[in-house]
Amino acid sequence: MSKRSTPQLLAAVLIAVGLLVGVSVPVSYVVLRPGPVFDVLGTTDGKQLITVSGATTFPTTGQLDLLTVNEVGGPRSRATLSDVLRGWIDPGQSVVPTKLLYPPDETADQVQQQSTQDMSDSKDAAAVAALRHLGLPVTIVLKVGAVATDGPSSGKLKPGDVIRTVDGVAVASGDALRAEIGKRKPDDKVVLGITRGTKDSVVAITTTAGKDDPKRPVIGITPAQGYTSPVTVTIQLDDVGGPSAGLMFTLGIIDKLTLVQETGGLHIAGTGTMNPSGEVGPIGGIRQKMAAAKADGATIFLIPADNCAEALPAVPAGLRLVKVSSVGTALAGLAIAVSGQGSAPTCS
Repeated sequence: MSKRSTPQLLAAVLIAVGLLVGVSVPVSYVVLRPGPVFDVLGTTDGKQLITVSGATTFPTTGQLDLLTVNEVGGPRSRATLSDVLRGWIDPGQSVVPTKLLYPPDETADQVQQQSTQDMSDSKDAAAVAALRHLGLPVTIVLKVGAVATDGPSSGKLKPGDVIRTVDGVAVASGDALRAEIGKRKPDDKVVLGITRGTKDSVVAITTTAGKDDPKRPVIGITPAQGYTSPVTVTIQLDDVGGPSAGLMFTLGIIDKLTLVQETGGLHIAGTGTMNPSGEVGPIGGIRQKMAAAKADGATIFLIPADNCAEALPAVPAGLRLVKVSSVGTALAGLAIAVSGQGSAPTCS
């Protein structure tokens, strides 16, 4: 080997090592990629994704796909330079600074807990919106969303418990609960009237001081909105979090409870949050969800109106957007798109 080739070889090795280290070094970005697709009219893990009892149901046709986004980076995983470079190159991916999505002190457990709670709330809101749209009886209730493991309610309350009263005063929302608890002081005892399953009981809890304000009494739970109805809706979807499946859950429930075939036998996909009043809200990862819908074979995509501007530059060829803002506009727009008669609202 010549004297000249030795330094050249060494330089090549150093460059290769540098590139290898560079692409494996963690970076402060989150890469968004298309995630799994689930048909709300179909099955998951061998079980119907949506089941309804207590009312007459009807067979369904076609598909109603909900869409997910995989994240690489953030509190729950690690993104490398290689991930980021691929994300910048692939039009189906997006690269976002971590600080725009997550506070710097948020932990993986906190992110997971919030994501799980968002999904639970989304299921309940979807059921309420669907039942209300169909004129079926449904009552909003206050329930326990999460219990702090180191808080005064640990071991006394469980997620899913319905809170009816605070010291005999009826409460039906998180704001009402906070207002009643706020009338006490830290270390005061409060008695909650709760329902767990079908059993009513009372639970005594001693308040503690809030971490952000030593004078603010708390009971160490995250309140959530639930419902009661003679119609039971069960949504079986594990290991998926966030609120963005609400619209498709709602449409799936309605499709099962109506003789009309909302899909017209077609392959429909969509996304959007849902509140109990039937209003559709925007979501994140719209480009990834459109890419997933197209790859799975969908031809019509229901999109929240507030996501249109972000979506327009990246709409896959052959995917028809139908703009929605509520349960009513989603059903009306879908009916037009499925029939092929008239023009359904779209992004422009």
